[in-house]
Amino acid sequence: MCAAREGLWGRRQRALLCCVLVATWKAACGQLRYSVPEELPKGSFVGDVAKDLALQPAALRDRGARVVSADKTQYFTLRANSGHLVTAERLDREQLCEGVQRCVLRCEVIVEGEMKVYEIEVEIMDINDNAPSFSEIQIEETLSETTGLGTRMHLSKAHDPDVGVNSLQSYELSGDEHFSLSVQVGADGEKRPELVLAKALDREEAAFHELVLRASDGGEPARTGTARIRVSVLDANDNAPVFSQAVYAVRVPEDVPVGTTLLTLTATDADEGINGDVKYSLKKITEKASKMFHLDPETGSIRLVRTLDFEESDSYELGVQARDSGELFDTAMVSISVTDVNDNAPEISVRSALSEISEDAPPGTVVALLHVQDRDSGANGEVRCSIEESVPFRLERALDNYYSVVTSRELDREEVSEYNVTVWASDGGSPSLRSSAVLALRVLDVNDNAPVFAEARYSVRLPENNAEGALVLTVRAWDADWGQNARVRYRLAEGRVRGAPLSSYVSVQAETGALYALRSFDYEEVREVGLWVRAEDGGAPALSSNVSVRLLIVDENDNAPQVLYPPASSAAAGWAGAVWTGVELAPRSAEPGALVAKVVAVDADAGQNAWLSYELAKATEPGLFRVGLHSGEVRTARSPLARDAPRHSLVVVVKDQGRPALSATATLTVVLAESVAELLSELGSAAAPAEPGGSLTRWLVLAVAAVSCLFVAFLLLLLALRLRRWRRSQLLPPASGALRGVPASHFVGIDGVRAFLHSYSHEVSLTADSRKSQRRWAADSCCNTLPARPPPDKAAPLLGEDAAGARGAPPDALPGGIYLNAEKSMRSFV
Repeated sequence: MCAAREGLWGRRQRALLCCVLVATWKAACGQLRYSVPEELPKGSFVGDVAKDLALQPAALRDRGARVVSADKTQYFTLRANSGHLVTAERLDREQLCEGVQRCVLRCEVIVEGEMKVYEIEVEIMDINDNAPSFSEIQIEETLSETTGLGTRMHLSKAHDPDVGVNSLQSYELSGDEHFSLSVQVGADGEKRPELVLAKALDREEAAFHELVLRASDGGEPARTGTARIRVSVLDANDNAPVFSQAVYAVRVPEDVPVGTTLLTLTATDADEGINGDVKYSLKKITEKASKMFHLDPETGSIRLVRTLDFEESDSYELGVQARDSGELFDTAMVSISVTDVNDNAPEISVRSALSEISEDAPPGTVVALLHVQDRDSGANGEVRCSIEESVPFRLERALDNYYSVVTSRELDREEVSEYNVTVWASDGGSPSLRSSAVLALRVLDVNDNAPVFAEARYSVRLPENNAEGALVLTVRAWDADWGQNARVRYRLAEGRVRGAPLSSYVSVQAETGALYALRSFDYEEVREVGLWVRAEDGGAPALSSNVSVRLLIVDENDNAPQVLYPPASSAAAGWAGAVWTGVELAPRSAEPGALVAKVVAVDADAGQNAWLSYELAKATEPGLFRVGLHSGEVRTARSPLARDAPRHSLVVVVKDQGRPALSATATLTVVLAESVAELLSELGSAAAPAEPGGSLTRWLVLAVAAVSCLFVAFLLLLLALRLRRWRRSQLLPPASGALRGVPASHFVGIDGVRAFLHSYSHEVSLTADSRKSQRRWAADSCCNTLPARPPPDKAAPLLGEDAAGARGAPPDALPGGIYLNAEKSMRSFV
């Protein structure tokens, strides 16, 4: 036994050395062919794929080469480190290719990195590893003693799964001289043994005969199998059953239902009685066929017991025997051909596929490699593949049964971020069968979209005096990309406001786009701020867009009216700057509506907050004076009466139109007097009760001295002005309408506006005795309204020469807070 095993192993080694064919590679068709003997252990060398593909093993490994097969069992594998194709398990040729002369296994090598496929054919070479065997090792035969010489009996043939010289080659018979062996060779080359009666039987001489049938193959050494034959001799029964046909042939479709009677055999026996009773049996049948068909021994009908499959076997042959009760028989052959039916849908196998693809991938990029096959034959096995037209992909044939799925145009993730590509395979049967495979493909984002703001431009109104850090508005921008490419950050474009960097006024939150005021705005300083906000995504390179933001400062009533005339008194200076005082002179002979004084006020706010109104809040004699609502002019409401007090105190309130309204108060002291002396006398008498007895005289002396000094200064100034005018007239020709120089003290400038403080003038003639002083009002000395505010970039218009002669000089201070307006020239002097 040990010697036999060693001999078997030696034969395998010799077969391996002799039969391994490495290297038949057709580069043009991408096919490799190898051959190996069967029964090699797992991991045995088949071929050097790396060498035959002219690639280094490392290149195959790096490119992700692997072996795939359409069969459920993978018989080969590729070693990544060496590039060798080796067996994945033990190969049994008889199991893989039963009844096939040339056993070829096919597989493919997929190179992932190159998206290429190479076909490999491996032929499995037979070795003599199987001995011939009989399906029945004990054969029982019966013959009548009247059986004639030369009678033949079919014997069960031996089966050897090997092929070629290793298959069944010969039969030998030993044991008895009454019988000889005849071997018949069919059209398919199959040897069928027959037992031939060579000498007449005599039951009385021998009731049975023992024979040995030996089958041998052509291997080295040869293998044999034996079967014992026992032939019993019967009494005479001279008529054997006879089949109606020597060969029965039937064609059935593979989808015939189980239980269907395929055909019925007919055999007749000329004998009568028990010798004419025929029984049917199967004598020559393969194991597979014995599981598919059932022969009724009484009726001879052959019935299907299992489903047929054309793809497994397309024909079956049965040896049947008809035997009578006298043990006489006849034999016939039954040939069953199976026709193909379109019962197999095409099979789609995804050999390689991408799960992600960049949206900037060029058209023609391979995303999947598919293998398609149909187990049917003929038109039923012809497969056509298609893909839905609504997706940007198409099919391209790679090899006979391979298709590549490639992009047909550029992809856009913002349009479609994920594809489920359905590939359909249909065969040519009628009706056609079809199957499908779904490829899930996610599109990766590329930064090809800039942020887009929700609005084309932004405009917002912000009240002045806002809190520092107050939220102004929030700008929003969206990016159609995904992930980091869609992350938007905001920042301010560089700029300056009133010479200061824009970033010192406002800031923007980078993540949210919230715009904050970094300082409190003052409408009187800044009325509008224009800026640009940039939105930038997180791509590489980054894309950005800008939007204009207009920040309008809204005025608030945060400035109270400011009284320009009368000026603030020293007593009121300690207050909050809200009360103003002055002393005015009104003749007792004044007519109703005569201008007494004018309260001049301005408001630094704008719009409604700067609209001023005047009203008389308090008066010593309520019905004597009135104040213009919008002009601020204090006029007599009636003529003064003798019973009216000589001194009147008027409180004028100046209000703006803001909400809440702000106000200022001006206090005027109006003295009803015909002359300055009477005015001084009245003021002195009013102050006398509160001072010591000599205070009046002292104040009068001081007043006279002050008036004298003022008068002297006035004469000097007048002389200088006359000299200047004369010198100018000598140098320049006279021009009509030329402006005379007016002292700047006659005008007050606030927020670019110049207002004339003195709305009336009068002439005063003074003598050494103040009681004889005279005063004359100018006829055109009154002005009803405050002059309109000139533009900031132009100087305020001055009075003309004629008007200047009628206007009074700037007020000069007298003791007790008295302000007088004196004419440039004295009409008379006593």
